[in-house]
Amino acid sequence: MEARNSSLVTEFILSTFADLHSYQLELYVVFLFILIITIAGNSAIITLAVSDSQLKGPMYFFLANLSFVDICLSLVTVPQMLRNFLLDLKKRVILFGGCMAQVYFFLTFANVEDFLLVVMAYDRYVAICHPLHYVTIMNSRLSAKLVAICWILSTANAILHTALTSRLSYCKNNQINHYLCDMVPLFKLSCSDTTINQLVIFTEGSIVVAGPFLFILGSYIRIIFAILKIHSAEGRRKVFSTCSSHLAVVIFYFGTIMFMYFRPTSSYSLTKDRIASVMYTILAPMLNPFIYTLRNKDVHMAFRRLLAKINHL
Repeated sequence: MEARNSSLVTEFILSTFADLHSYQLELYVVFLFILIITIAGNSAIITLAVSDSQLKGPMYFFLANLSFVDICLSLVTVPQMLRNFLLDLKKRVILFGGCMAQVYFFLTFANVEDFLLVVMAYDRYVAICHPLHYVTIMNSRLSAKLVAICWILSTANAILHTALTSRLSYCKNNQINHYLCDMVPLFKLSCSDTTINQLVIFTEGSIVVAGPFLFILGSYIRIIFAILKIHSAEGRRKVFSTCSSHLAVVIFYFGTIMFMYFRPTSSYSLTKDRIASVMYTILAPMLNPFIYTLRNKDVHMAFRRLLAKINHL
């Protein structure tokens, strides 16, 4: 299916691990399991944050929002993938409009996650470096405003990139070597000059991705210095355990994003980029609830209280 310009293109084919044709059923089972765990784990976090009176602080408000975004990000990518595992390659079709919609929603939720990680880093910075002013600074009104700003900035960024991608001409093979519609694989199919698109990614995208990462890094440098000033070894251990989980998520998430987008399209590698995409679009949403709650005694206690309520029903 070839076309000379974007107006003639009505659909794309998502290859969705077609090169691993002998393992389609196994891949279906694995990714279905990941989707179930992702939805269950993040739904549990949201339920605890909403229902438990002991988890009403800003940190848990942000964590609940992050869990909601993780569910949305998974639902944008995984169901389409699962459907394609059950179909022949030629039937793994996504309409042009559907492809652009997936680009938009994928970018929106991924960017919201970027900014939420920044907000959560700022929350930890205030809590550790300015504990006496924490309640005053991180009030519910500011928390709501910060989350709203995350969504506004992410939506604007997604609209910009989706508009630029949809204006490209597609006159080569319409098979996307990916499991979702994403900018870089689409650039590979386009016969238009994608210089502007790549320039926007490297400039505006640097602000959206590298900016938050540097802000988070700076916040944690300040936090580390604050931790070193704590005289109690137990106090240092407790504070560090709280922050280390967030730092692990940040490195895992931003590292794979930078690998994916901040390099020339000519260096695109199907295998490496597919692994990186799976890490931050599918594995990260599944792991986030476990990483954030692994050492959190408040969440453990809230979960026990929830189980106790269920047992009494």
